[in-house]
Amino acid sequence: MNPSADVQALSSIRVDVSGIEPGTQLTVKWLGKPVFIRRRTPEEIEEAKAVELSQLPDQDARNANIGPAPASDNNRALAVPGEEGSEEWLVMMGVCTHLGCVPLGDAGDFGGWFCPCHGSHYDTAGRIRKGPAPENLPVPTAEFVDATTIKLG
Repeated sequence: MNPSADVQALSSIRVDVSGIEPGTQLTVKWLGKPVFIRRRTPEEIEEAKAVELSQLPDQDARNANIGPAPASDNNRALAVPGEEGSEEWLVMMGVCTHLGCVPLGDAGDFGGWFCPCHGSHYDTAGRIRKGPAPENLPVPTAEFVDATTIKLG
């Protein structure tokens, strides 16, 4: 009853992020779903940090790497090894938490992601800010294996 080799092989992938410039993102497919990998600008990070947690409809970070925690920007960002406190990388499942649509990047009222199907707006940290989505975009299990490669799963 163990998973087959092809299933195990897909349970984790490595993504080269060396070509992602600040302010852009890469979308990869992992476990049949899109994953957004964004390299944020200092302005996007400051915008996310400026949000009071009391303003958030969902105050849980939804980060599989740390477990239950407040939805602060620090608790949603992925740090590069040796650069703890770096917050430019954001890795999230690219599926709206309302009905499973794929949100558009660099869109919406908060400069993050916008799901045009039903009008959910996410900020630059992937947190729900407005609309019917009940939760923040989830952060999957992810880690940097070196300075330019992220392992999902």
